[in-house]
Amino acid sequence: MIARRHGRSETEPSHRLASDYLEGMNYLINEQQDKAIEVFIRLAEVDNDTVDTHMALGTLFRRRGEVERAIRIHQNLIARPTLRGQYRDRALFELAQDYLKAGLLDRAEALLLELTEGRPKSDDALRLLLQIYEQERDWTQAVEIARSLKDADREQTQQLIAQYCCELAESAISAGEVQRAERLLRQALSADRHCVRVSMLRGRVAADRGDFRQAIRHYKAVLDQDVRFSGEIVETVRQCYGRLGDFRGETRFIQELADKIRPIKPAGAVSSFDARFADPSELKSDFARFVANKPDVEGLAGFVDSWRKRGVDDDEELVRLVHEGLIGIVEQRDHFKCQNCGFSGRTLHWQCPSCKQWNTVIPTQAYLQGYSRVPGLS
Repeated sequence: MIARRHGRSETEPSHRLASDYLEGMNYLINEQQDKAIEVFIRLAEVDNDTVDTHMALGTLFRRRGEVERAIRIHQNLIARPTLRGQYRDRALFELAQDYLKAGLLDRAEALLLELTEGRPKSDDALRLLLQIYEQERDWTQAVEIARSLKDADREQTQQLIAQYCCELAESAISAGEVQRAERLLRQALSADRHCVRVSMLRGRVAADRGDFRQAIRHYKAVLDQDVRFSGEIVETVRQCYGRLGDFRGETRFIQELADKIRPIKPAGAVSSFDARFADPSELKSDFARFVANKPDVEGLAGFVDSWRKRGVDDDEELVRLVHEGLIGIVEQRDHFKCQNCGFSGRTLHWQCPSCKQWNTVIPTQAYLQGYSRVPGLS
């Protein structure tokens, strides 16, 4: 009887613990966090040595925004002298996430470096370090950490490295360190030969030193990398041709650009672009064809702008007012949109300000944005 009583005293708490733990996990899976927290707090009171319970409880507090409570739980776990091996590493990683959520970047960095020092590097810890170095704009460290990633998608990692090198190159350009900037841009291109930003920066460096032919070659590479960004370089390329006095080259460039945007833009919008270089006497017939072919606001603005500037003398005041109104509509629109989270704005960001992803923000009307800013293009 004593043995039976003894047996029950050992097993019943264990069964109750397992049952309560499963109950808490069920609440967690079903996103009933309040009930899950109640269960886990009860579990912690039953058995203070249940590491998994404390881990889950700390994670819940962090997700609810109760970061201080999460920090206390994970700090208490780490303080236990009996906590060893993978449990200690897990507790350190969870505490690093707590610190990161609280904005204590230096503390989070110290814990993550401890986790990656003298042992196989965990991609999870490395990714958290990347978040920290991006926030601190420590691009040199970011490059080093990105190169340490083992299990990540290699193409995505190389794109990250290219962007980090571009950040460093921009700083070098601002500081007048041209040779360092060129070296960094070569590293960026080696990491990601499709990086539009690299070509734009290389063109900028070449133009700044007066090598306009080289600048044009770099800028034109954007057309092959991603023609959607053409609006970001067209004005500068035209200025380079102008500095060279190569107006035939400028005309060829414009025609090449028109040919490249044709397959990816609505027929009406492309027609409005072509109209900017058409004979003035043909503008009315071109405009009629455009209107009959599902016109859009941007294309209409381009046509009216061309029509007004190229010698149409009837209804000039009306045309002017229509033009100004349409341009106003276009300028109110966001020119860039993140393909990952939908963030939109009027400024090109290489890293989305909302979801923090790189290379996901693209122009929505790049061709019009660029052309409408170019004096004398129409």
